[in-house]
Amino acid sequence: MLNKDAQSPSQPQGAYLQIISILKKEYPNAGCSLNFSNPLELLIATILSAQCTDVRVNQITERLFEKYKTATDYAEVDQAKLEEDIRSTGFYKNKTKNIIKCCQSIIEKYNGQVPSNLEDLVGLDGVGRKTANVVLGTYFGIPSVVVDTHVGRLAGRLGLSTQKNPVKIEFDLMRIIPESDWIILSHLLILHGRNICKARKPQCNRCCINRLCPSAN
Repeated sequence: MLNKDAQSPSQPQGAYLQIISILKKEYPNAGCSLNFSNPLELLIATILSAQCTDVRVNQITERLFEKYKTATDYAEVDQAKLEEDIRSTGFYKNKTKNIIKCCQSIIEKYNGQVPSNLEDLVGLDGVGRKTANVVLGTYFGIPSVVVDTHVGRLAGRLGLSTQKNPVKIEFDLMRIIPESDWIILSHLLILHGRNICKARKPQCNRCCINRLCPSAN
């Protein structure tokens, strides 16, 4: 359910639709940069991506996914072994505990299958709304908005939300963006945030949407 108390975007009516249209042309191949072949792999990769680059995660999961195929493999692994396997992603001790507990719950509650709804996903250890929405949108194709640091930053700069809390930003974006664009919106903003609209030094002179951005220059 959307937040009825969300503030209106500062952008003029329809400007956000132009922004999406331009970004789609700028990034025609926008999509998830994590490598995966099933929902469990995407779930594990997304947990590992916290405070770690997707490039590094893909390097780790290339070997990891050959070693661990099912939720049972993760649930029964020796903690020290999994810690060593994912050490270079950072915060590996906490990630290891979450992955093991998460997969134990998947086995106990969902017969070893990753659930495909938000409520069940966020009930798993190490899975917040961002991770859940990644899995829902990217694998299951269920309309959802992923709000990471890039999306949160660009939503503010572009006048799409005045909120700071990721959940409130998510609700704002869901309220003003057509549901058909929810999934692609996150991919577009993440790519643009990485390439152009960077945290410390946004490259406004190279930005394809600078004329629509209230924060430009």
